[in-house]
Amino acid sequence: MAADDKIYRILVINPGSTSTKVSLFENERSVWEKSVFHEASVLLKYPHVNKQMDFRYNVILNMLAEEGTKPEDIDVFVGRGGSAQTQPGGITTIDQKLYDDTRAAVGGSEHPAKLGVMLAWRFSTQFGKNAYTLNPTNVDEYNDYARLTGIKGIYRVSHSHVLNQKAVAEFHAEKMGRKYEDCNFIVAHVDGGITVSAHDHGRMVDGNMGADGEGAFSPTRIGSIPVLSLLDYLEDHSIEDVRLMCSRAGGFVSLFGTSNADIVHDLVEKGDPKATLVWNTMVYQVCKMIGEMSTVLCGKVDGILLTGGLIRFSDIVDHIRMRTEFIAPISLYPGEMEQEALALPTLKVMRGEITPKTYTGKPVWNGFKDLDL
Repeated sequence: MAADDKIYRILVINPGSTSTKVSLFENERSVWEKSVFHEASVLLKYPHVNKQMDFRYNVILNMLAEEGTKPEDIDVFVGRGGSAQTQPGGITTIDQKLYDDTRAAVGGSEHPAKLGVMLAWRFSTQFGKNAYTLNPTNVDEYNDYARLTGIKGIYRVSHSHVLNQKAVAEFHAEKMGRKYEDCNFIVAHVDGGITVSAHDHGRMVDGNMGADGEGAFSPTRIGSIPVLSLLDYLEDHSIEDVRLMCSRAGGFVSLFGTSNADIVHDLVEKGDPKATLVWNTMVYQVCKMIGEMSTVLCGKVDGILLTGGLIRFSDIVDHIRMRTEFIAPISLYPGEMEQEALALPTLKVMRGEITPKTYTGKPVWNGFKDLDL
C-alpha cells in the first residue's frame, strides 16, 4: 500500500454538558458515530467535572465494544478541549503540560469539553498513540473592547463553542462560494449550553462566556444574573453552589429538575404555562444576544447561523427569525459539525500535510497591565 493510501483510524471524543459523542473515522470516512445522553441527575453525582473521567471513559469503552472496535487498533485519538490557558485556533498536540493545565482548569472555566483532552490523553498514554485537540472552548481571538470590565483586574475571556461555531462558519462561507476570512457572521450555538459569537473576517472577536454565568440561560446554565441579586442568593448558598449552576445545575435543571429539553418542550406543547414562559424567555434571550453581536459587526452581517441540538425545534427557529431576520439572512445547521472538524485536520497531521501547534501554557492575552487596568 502506498503511503498516500494508508488507512488511519481516528477516534473522535466529544464530551458535552449533556452527552458523550464518539466517532470512528477511517481517513475521511465516518465508520460509526454514537452519542449517549446524560441526564443532569447522573452527572451531578460527580462533585467536580474531573470526577466524571472514569464514568465517561467506561461509556467510551462500552461504545467501542458495541462496535467491535479495539482501542489498540486505533492510530490516533482526538478530543474536544477547553479549560487550559487561552490558545490560538488550530490543531494542537496533547501532551503532559496541556493535560495538567486542562485538569487544573488554569484558564478558569470548568467546561465538560475539557474531558475530551483528558480522555484522549488517557487513551494515548495507555495505547502508545498520539493525541490532538482542535479549537478548544478557550481559543481567544477577542478584540480589546470585548475584554475590559468595570472592575480593575477582572477581564472577560473567550469561553465558547469555538469548535462547532468555526466549523459551521467555514462550511457556510464555502457554501456561499467565499472564504471564512472574507465574511462576517453571527453564530448561535443553542444546546445544553448557549453561546453566540461575532465572527469578523475569520476571527471570533466577541461572544458570551456561556459556562461563566453570561448570556442566555440554557438547559444546564444560569446565564446572566443581576450581581446584587446573586449576592443576596449567596447569603443562603455557597460559592460552589453557584459555580455548579453556572455550568451544570442552572437553567432547566434549576427550574424543572431536568436538563432534557425534550421533556420541557413536551410541556410547552401541552400548554403548560410555566414551561412556556421559561422556554420562550430562553429563546428571547438568545435573540437579544444576536442583536448585541450585530452591533459588534457594525451591522455588516453576511449571515446569522443557527446551530446546536436545540435548533431541531421549529418554534425556536421561528422565534429567532421573527426577532432577528431583519439583521441578516438566517441559515440552519441543526446539531453540530464537531466530529468532522476534529477528524479531518487530525488526518492531515497524520499525513504530514500540516504541523500541529504545541501548547505553551502562556495565555494569548495577558491583561491591560501597561494601562493600569
